[in-house]
Amino acid sequence: MMRSLYSGVAGLKTHQTRMDVIGNNIANVNTTAYKSSSMTFSELMSQTTQKASGANATTGVGGTNAKQIGLGVKAGAINTAITTQGSAQSTGNPFDIMITGDNFFVVSNGSENFFTRDGSFYVDGAGNLAMTSTGYNVMGWGVDETTGNIKQDTVTALRIMSAANMTYPPEATTQANISGILDENDKDVTSANGKTVNLNFFDARGYSYTAKFTFKQSGEPNTNVYSMELTKLLDSTGAEIDISALDFGNRTQQKMETKVTLNTDAYKWDGTMLKTKDGTKDIADLTKIFNADGSLIDTSNNAIAAKEQQEALDAIAAAYGYEGSTNEFLNLYITSPTDTTQQLTMQQLLGNMRSGTGDQLLPADGSAITMEGRYFEGTTVVFNKDTAKLESVGGSTTNLGINAAFSQLGGNFSDITIDLSECTNYDNKGTSTIGATSGDLDGPGTGCGRRLGDMIGVSIQKDGMIYASYDNGMTKLLGQIATAAFANASGLEKEGDNLYSATLNSGEFDGIGVDITAGGGYMSTGQLEMSNVDLSSEFTEMITTQRGFQANSRIITVSDTLLEELTNLKR
Repeated sequence: MMRSLYSGVAGLKTHQTRMDVIGNNIANVNTTAYKSSSMTFSELMSQTTQKASGANATTGVGGTNAKQIGLGVKAGAINTAITTQGSAQSTGNPFDIMITGDNFFVVSNGSENFFTRDGSFYVDGAGNLAMTSTGYNVMGWGVDETTGNIKQDTVTALRIMSAANMTYPPEATTQANISGILDENDKDVTSANGKTVNLNFFDARGYSYTAKFTFKQSGEPNTNVYSMELTKLLDSTGAEIDISALDFGNRTQQKMETKVTLNTDAYKWDGTMLKTKDGTKDIADLTKIFNADGSLIDTSNNAIAAKEQQEALDAIAAAYGYEGSTNEFLNLYITSPTDTTQQLTMQQLLGNMRSGTGDQLLPADGSAITMEGRYFEGTTVVFNKDTAKLESVGGSTTNLGINAAFSQLGGNFSDITIDLSECTNYDNKGTSTIGATSGDLDGPGTGCGRRLGDMIGVSIQKDGMIYASYDNGMTKLLGQIATAAFANASGLEKEGDNLYSATLNSGEFDGIGVDITAGGGYMSTGQLEMSNVDLSSEFTEMITTQRGFQANSRIITVSDTLLEELTNLKR
């Protein structure tokens, strides 16, 4: 009688334990990365009332089985479905990470490592990647400063928002390229001012500058020879930097004849006065520029007069098509017909027009006059007449580039190698597409330079690599999230707060961890792993547990009734 009572009690206790497991599963149905548990039963022990006996060959009597009476049930094992993947829950938070595979995140409280599947992370006040629930630091590997690659060593806290990571250092531009079509019929190319090409670049401190280059046709129209000049260098405020001492490329000085013609559609000469064509506006008065003998009026002691004189000369140059190139215009020259040993500059011709004496070779009607002079002083750029491809630069047919020796300016400038090999001289209906960009022809990343960059975002890749992006277009590897893998993950011991610790049966953590991709796993950002509790299974288990508990309670009730009948035998 007593055995059945104790069996019933053991059954009640064991089923109660099973109900505790089920209740815990259901309670954690919405816990991030929770792994459900299940319980198996095993018989407690058996009382042997008679041992088994073997057959007796002498008497011919057969053997008998042992007689054993069970004494109840116990919890055989409580297993955790730790390798069963939970469903993905989208959160949109870039620091929420879900592991697909059997690996675990490694987190630390500062003295001890724990393991978790809960990837709900954030960046704390110190810039460390940490768990939102406990604040434990997420562990990983840092970057080798020498190679720039991940160094897989003992895991450390991932401090991704350190002061060093918040900015990306500037870099001086060292390479650039000029490419595109330089059309020989482009009016800018054939003009006195040439075709302007701007190159934006940086010095070592990240300050930006603009170098202005001009391409000029060095002969009659339809020629294949051009010049390339560095005309201006401007800082970020637009202020001009003195480049007079700068050695730019292999420069040569070429002289040529050029026809100079007044723009009679807009201007006309009225004696010594340059006016608009309709005569309503005076543009420049030679009597206020030159003395009566034709010499230039000395304005060295009068800044206002000097300014007015220069503005008048600029206006005359612009009227003849030399806007912005006044000095070049004034230095154009022609051989005197009365003295072939004398060369008269355009400035002298204007002075002769003022004085009314000397060789008055400048036509008052503005018609063309053939002048000579320095059309350019730059690097010679020659295209092949047949293929229209670049043939030589500065006389070299092998090095189709120019060295801009900006380091000669001092400060934080660096020399820039400018590649012109992709320039062509094709017909493009009078439109040039030539332009300059920093960096080499393979892409903008090499030698293009950059300003100081501020961090604008952080992204985590599938392999756990953490990259920062900056507003100067650069990216930087900050570290990699390490993971732990165990031979028997079910042997991990729960520590609460979605944490596990290693045990003798799970296998040891070596302190370094593994790359998650080594086992075929990967990380997904903006997602969390949900609980793998199956409510339908849990409720089914709850029903069978309830019935088992009821049945065991009946054992006690019936056993009690039998004991009552026994005691009632004597009344």
